[in-house]
Amino acid sequence: MKNYDAIIFDLDGVITKTALVHAASWKKMFDEYLKLREQRDSELFKEFTHENDYLPYVDGKPRYKGVQSFLESRNINIDFGDPKDSPDQETVCGLGNKKNFKFKKILEEKGAQVFEPAVAFVKDLKANGVHIGMASSSKNARLILQKTGLEDFFETCVDGVVSAELGLKGKPEGDIFTTACKNVGCTPDRAVVIEDAVSGVQAGKNGKFALVIGVAREGNDKDLKENGADVVINSFEGVTAQTVNQWMEK
Repeated sequence: MKNYDAIIFDLDGVITKTALVHAASWKKMFDEYLKLREQRDSELFKEFTHENDYLPYVDGKPRYKGVQSFLESRNINIDFGDPKDSPDQETVCGLGNKKNFKFKKILEEKGAQVFEPAVAFVKDLKANGVHIGMASSSKNARLILQKTGLEDFFETCVDGVVSAELGLKGKPEGDIFTTACKNVGCTPDRAVVIEDAVSGVQAGKNGKFALVIGVAREGNDKDLKENGADVVINSFEGVTAQTVNQWMEK
């Protein structure tokens, strides 16, 4: 590929169908908490919805940042707490940990499914000598890769655990993508980012990548395009290493 040397993928919603599991876990956790506030504090219950809450405030962001962003949108102020907080503690970290508990429970019970055209694309990239990296806000990214048998395809995985260890800023900052790019021996001007979240395409643009591809699984083509995606697709069906090369020439 003469126009690029590496592609850095997001995981949930791009390669695996776990974005739906994440979204369901977030809704369950937040609805329970909002109902508690209604019963305890006489606050009007307004359910957590996918379009109005998950996509704008939570999708693609590090877990605690997602909790904080949503609570701020509802003018709810609670202590940030500590990452070691119990899922029963009423803190930002406690709520985030409760969401993660629910997510891992579903993952253990039902496993993780993949988008087969995305996997075929990854295999084609590998066959063409393109470096492949993974950058995800999720602290469960490695577990998901292991459960789907995809771990060996990726030369690096900069996930939520690595971000915490290195002090990387979460999306929409480009830190996790530029770090993954560096790990595969490439520079952003010779690399591509593939993301399904608005915060993710913003991160790709902020990281100054040569091309940012948005994957509109949610019918959010317009939002992805407006926030930094150079190309927007709905599926990886028919997409190859050469296709990306051609997009970069336009």
